[in-house]
Amino acid sequence: MTAREFILDRLGRMILRIVFLFVAAAFLFWTGTQSGVITLLLIVCLLIFLLEQLSDFWKTKKQLTELQAIMHKLDQRYLFAECVPLPHDLYERKLFDLLRQSGKSMIDAVSGAQAAQKEYREYIEQWVHEIKTPITAAKLICQNTDSDTRRKLSTELAQIDAHVERALFYARTENPEKDFIISKTELSAICEEAIQTYRTLLIQNGVRVETENLDEIVYTDRKWVSFMLGQFLQNAARYRGEEPVITLSAKRLGRQLQLAIQDNGIGICAHELPRVFDRGFTGRNGRNRGGSTGMGLYLCKRLADALGIGLQIQSTEGTGTCVTLTFPAEMNLTNM
Repeated sequence: MTAREFILDRLGRMILRIVFLFVAAAFLFWTGTQSGVITLLLIVCLLIFLLEQLSDFWKTKKQLTELQAIMHKLDQRYLFAECVPLPHDLYERKLFDLLRQSGKSMIDAVSGAQAAQKEYREYIEQWVHEIKTPITAAKLICQNTDSDTRRKLSTELAQIDAHVERALFYARTENPEKDFIISKTELSAICEEAIQTYRTLLIQNGVRVETENLDEIVYTDRKWVSFMLGQFLQNAARYRGEEPVITLSAKRLGRQLQLAIQDNGIGICAHELPRVFDRGFTGRNGRNRGGSTGMGLYLCKRLADALGIGLQIQSTEGTGTCVTLTFPAEMNLTNM
């Protein structure tokens, strides 16, 4: 709080007290009091008034500074009312009690919402694990059908499986630090896992996958990165061009490792690139070809940020898209 703010806040009361002081001086002069005595009284009263205002200003400023310090030290700032000292003024105490009751009500509401969110997340995770059993059973049943029916059912089941997996990872992104495990992992193994997961989809869409220089070690969560790669492979297959090819290649950038997923598909419009990581954004290609939820790249960005992985997309419409993952150096993992 500045001196100007303090004066503006109390300007009305200050003017009223000064006016009253001069009215009292005029009354004394009218009743015959010597002008020297009146002048002396005015000077003394004005000095007392000024000292009172200065004392009040420093006291108020000190209290606000202490309250701001308490606020900055709190991790959960909605607990502020529970941590500050009780005011001395009766009106302030009554007002503070009301604020505390309001804060307690808000804390109860936040706690209830967090508990409900946790229960919903746990239910989603349980549902995902349970639904995978009938999906797996349906895939096995498909093996006993004719080739055309098997191909069609396998495609639909793969889509269901992808949506279910996406729902699981969406639930996990609410508290990512509790779900991922950083470990020393072979990049080639992660890429192979993702390719095998979507092997049927890639074959059905005539997509050829090429790999280059993947014999590298990264420090990350294997399952999360495999999920992200799967989203990129699905997008490359969905928005493929003529004779589609996906190339996965890695290169060292100092202590960091960069993995590029390059395709020769239809690409992304330049004005849509800044929004591809937005939740629910589908873009023109997604609307034209259908089947897009706008959640895949959004989840990838959330997971990449949690893992400390840099994620960038470059694309030229009609030429193709390149997704780049930059894995952190081992020495930076302690900051996560």
